[in-house]
Amino acid sequence: MNKKLLVVLWIGLILGWRMAAGAAGLTVRLDNPPPEGMVVFVLFNSANTFGDLRDPVKVVKHTLDGRDLYDIRDLPPGEYALLVYYDKNNNDRIDRNFIGIPSEPIGFSNSYQPKGPPSFNRAAFMLKEGMTRHFDVKLARPLGKLGRIGIGVGVIARSSPYRDYKGGVYQVIPAITYTGARVQIYGPKVSVGLVGSGKLRMAATGSYRIGVYEENESVFLDGMGDRKSTLMVGLALQADLPGGVDISASYEHDVLDRIGGGTARFEIGKSFQYRVFRFSPEISVNWLGSTLSNHDFGVPAGKALPDRPAYDPGNTVSAEGGLGTFVEITKDWLVIMRTDVELLDDAVTDSPIVNDSYVIKGFGAITYVF
Repeated sequence: MNKKLLVVLWIGLILGWRMAAGAAGLTVRLDNPPPEGMVVFVLFNSANTFGDLRDPVKVVKHTLDGRDLYDIRDLPPGEYALLVYYDKNNNDRIDRNFIGIPSEPIGFSNSYQPKGPPSFNRAAFMLKEGMTRHFDVKLARPLGKLGRIGIGVGVIARSSPYRDYKGGVYQVIPAITYTGARVQIYGPKVSVGLVGSGKLRMAATGSYRIGVYEENESVFLDGMGDRKSTLMVGLALQADLPGGVDISASYEHDVLDRIGGGTARFEIGKSFQYRVFRFSPEISVNWLGSTLSNHDFGVPAGKALPDRPAYDPGNTVSAEGGLGTFVEITKDWLVIMRTDVELLDDAVTDSPIVNDSYVIKGFGAITYVF
């Protein structure tokens, strides 16, 4: 054997030894392994991809063969979070229900059992060179048999664009949350899955629409009457795009006929995680039918005054941007917040009772999830 070949083999052995010495690994014990099928170990190294359970850095599959201890080897040093799921139908993916929550039994590192979108910070761990870490993981369906319900208190708030209006509009409400296979309730909004699942679906939606002003809060609204709150119900077409981007097109109508008319909305958003915070920025385009628009910003002929002429804005279109925040304070206590800024149509800002070109809207709640 010539000297060059010996040198190459020696260098290869040294590099292989150093790589093996630097690699890390995991041992995972399943507390309640299913009797048969496939179990999948999924590793993430990014908070954003972990929040959506997509784009893992490593996937290891094992056939369930009666053992409860499994090895995952040859991992580069770094920070990870582990998801384990039971691939009952052996289709090489996490089956999800209508609203995107895993429907197969799952478990996480650090004995983490989230009651909302999973937090990377709660499940994360460090692997150093040559280290082997051990985790006991219990597999369970995230929603149990009946779904998850939360009870708390919340507030709906809205700034006022009206002339000389004192403050804004606020209302305290019970913060009832529920997440089930096809039903999701978050404060003033509800969604019920109709057809489809996962990446493309259609849902029936409902939302509580707070009255936009009280006449005694501004002299320019005197005699106009308080604006009414009502219930809006409609349909939404929702889709999940690559990269964790969500889009939705919806229409809702006043089913109580307190005002009449309807509104449509097209929105696009994406979620990001930082520690126990999940941020969901969204932008949207809103269409407000003439009945609702006139109710909010118009002046009927019978209510006209010299400094408040009759006015009908007709159909209006506005642009809106907002940020939703989900905070996992503990495994049981969750905080949900949302703030939006709506830029009003020129037809609205031309109204004799309107002074500002925007509206700030928000909802916040704290809930205990069972």
